[in-house]
Amino acid sequence: MNTAPVRKADKPLLLAALVAVLGLLISACGTQPQPTAPSSSSPEGSSSGGAITVLAAASLTEAFSQIGKDFEAKNPGRKVTFSFGSSATLATQIVQGAPADVFTAASPATMKTVTAAGAANTPKDFVSNTLEIAVPKGNPHKITGLQDFADESKRIALCAPQVPCGAAAVRVFAEAKIVPKPDTLEQDVKATLQKVASDEVDAALVYHTDVLSAGNQVDGIEFPEAQQAINVYPIATLKDSKNPALAQAFVDYVLSPEGHAVLAKAGFAQP
Repeated sequence: MNTAPVRKADKPLLLAALVAVLGLLISACGTQPQPTAPSSSSPEGSSSGGAITVLAAASLTEAFSQIGKDFEAKNPGRKVTFSFGSSATLATQIVQGAPADVFTAASPATMKTVTAAGAANTPKDFVSNTLEIAVPKGNPHKITGLQDFADESKRIALCAPQVPCGAAAVRVFAEAKIVPKPDTLEQDVKATLQKVASDEVDAALVYHTDVLSAGNQVDGIEFPEAQQAINVYPIATLKDSKNPALAQAFVDYVLSPEGHAVLAKAGFAQP
């Protein structure tokens, strides 16, 4: 669900909130422990029904949709259903008891919400992603770099700071010593991308993979500070899964060379 656009008159309040969040997130940064790899299993050991539900970060929509089709083709009779959205929202749903079998988040911090609640098995980092400036095709509003995000005359979209793409944006602005002046804060990266694709904003910060997935709707502009806020994606089976063997088999397929080939084609890098 998209948040309502922020009026220019409201920018001082929004700016103060972003600065406060920036301080909290930067002070809380730390090195995430490296999880161990999950043990392998076979879908033949799954319970009757042969179906699982995967909750996944919105930025994985295209890649995981293809991986799901490939997995089903290799395992006839098995069914993978996806729910894509904000990693933070999905994590909250899992902690509150939403039925699911696998969870992938766009940051280790978001996954920790689920593991700390005892709702997930040991996660495995499997890809990484980097922020990129997205502009409407042809860059009609002449965006040149990250400094344009501090220009009140520009229409700017960012992910909300509580979701991984927004937390990464906070880090890059801190690195660049830029105070952004967004007009809208969106609840996931796809909603942020859509603001650019529809020319509702002049620029946004999204992932590199989202720029690629938008095809000829947007152009991407790389910037050096993005290397200071690379997001690593973990994946884990959930402890309340009704089909744990099939859930593990899907995770194993994501981690396999076949799965990584799809992810690499979508623009994801190694973790």
